[in-house]
Amino acid sequence: MSDEKPARETIVEDARIDALEERLKAANEREDERNRSRVSGTDANYRKGNRVLADLLGGILGGAVIGWTIDYFAGTSPAGLLIMMFLGIIVAFRNIIRAANTRPDDAE
Repeated sequence: MSDEKPARETIVEDARIDALEERLKAANEREDERNRSRVSGTDANYRKGNRVLADLLGGILGGAVIGWTIDYFAGTSPAGLLIMMFLGIIVAFRNIIRAANTRPDDAE
C-alpha cells in the first residue's frame, strides 16, 4: 500500500498563472484609482469654483459695507465706499490668484 499513488495528485500551479493574477490585480487597482481620482477631481473643481465665487462676492460686499460704515460715521460720502470697495476687489483677486496657483495635492 505504500507504493500506491494517491487517487488525486496535487497540481503544482504554474508560475505564469501567478504572474497573470498579479498583473490582473495591479491593473484592477490602477483602474480603481483612476476612477476614484476622476470623481474627486470633479468635486474638487466644484469646491474651487464656489470658493472663487465666495472670495469675489465677499471682497466686494465686505469692502462696500466697511466703506459705507466709514462714510456714515466720518461724513465722507462716496470716498470711503469707493476706496474700501476697491481694496476689497484687490484682496478678492489676490485670494483667487493664490488659490489658482496652489497644487491640488497641497489643497487639503
